[in-house]
Amino acid sequence: MSDPQKAPDQEPVTHFGYQNVPESKKAAKVAEVFHSVAAKYDLMNDLMSAGVHRLWKRFTIELSGVRPGNRVLDIAGGTGDLTKQFSRLVGSNGEVVLADINASMLKVGRDRLLDLGVAGNVKFVQADAEKLPFPDNHFDVVTIAFGLRNVTHKEDALRSMLRVLKPGGRLLVLEFSKPSNGLLSKAYDTYSFSLLPMMGKLITNDAESYRYLAESIRMHPDQETLKDMMASAGFERVSYHNMTGGIVALHRGIKP
Repeated sequence: MSDPQKAPDQEPVTHFGYQNVPESKKAAKVAEVFHSVAAKYDLMNDLMSAGVHRLWKRFTIELSGVRPGNRVLDIAGGTGDLTKQFSRLVGSNGEVVLADINASMLKVGRDRLLDLGVAGNVKFVQADAEKLPFPDNHFDVVTIAFGLRNVTHKEDALRSMLRVLKPGGRLLVLEFSKPSNGLLSKAYDTYSFSLLPMMGKLITNDAESYRYLAESIRMHPDQETLKDMMASAGFERVSYHNMTGGIVALHRGIKP
């Protein structure tokens, strides 16, 4: 959600972590972060979450209801964790599109999946979530995992996802959220702003990118706010499931 603090004749600004930047600059700044971390992204995910991110993604796949023959769009698909599983589920008559705005992440995902022999029913598309280059009513399921918080205009992205879904299609948003317990929240803050940049420095030689990732999580809408945003975009039966004490939440909505 952008924060249009705008003086007369000036471009609106939005948040990039805890900084305010012109809206037109945010996408490029986010791209710099992911260009920097792409090569070690999977390793850092395992270290940051102690491997628990794999359980979060497994639950997302289970709740997606993807079946053979479905057409699935995996936005901000990165290194292809969800795409790999969806490819297996949709089978030879289905299709999965791994979309990412970042060329470095898309290349890492494509190379990884090709190395694993996942190719026949998968397409790779560089795409902006706010302006998805796909027809109306095209996909049975759309997912975005750990990507929505980096989008400048989240409302526009949600409406774009709604447009490309078939009636009755499902959107699943897996994202860091707000811990439900005060003690857990304090411990999580200590981890995020002390240990996370340190790990980033050691593993990727880039503490600043991981400091941004920690800040971007804090600036992301909480569970109820995102639920309301999805409903306002046109989704029905919107619900969410907290995982790991609310550190992560999975939101689900249906296109009417």
